[in-house]
Amino acid sequence: MKEVHIYTWTFCPFCIRAKRLLDKEAIPYKEIVIDGDQAALSALKTKTGSGSVPQIFVGEDFIGGCDELHALHRDKDAFNARFGR
Repeated sequence: MKEVHIYTWTFCPFCIRAKRLLDKEAIPYKEIVIDGDQAALSALKTKTGSGSVPQIFVGEDFIGGCDELHALHRDKDAFNARFGR
């Protein structure tokens, strides 16, 4: 399985929802909490073009945030392939 990193804020409802889906699918991930760290968020925006959280990476690939994760999940074959299952 590919390594998954998710950048979050602790009380962000979209972050919680994304982590809940990963947990439900038994996909291990490393959470990087950047609560209020504008420098970290700015660095992510430079890297990904997105200035919000969560930001989810599978390996080196940026897949997006909560909405993109749930959209990917609707296609089980694509979801499993993306996560190396």
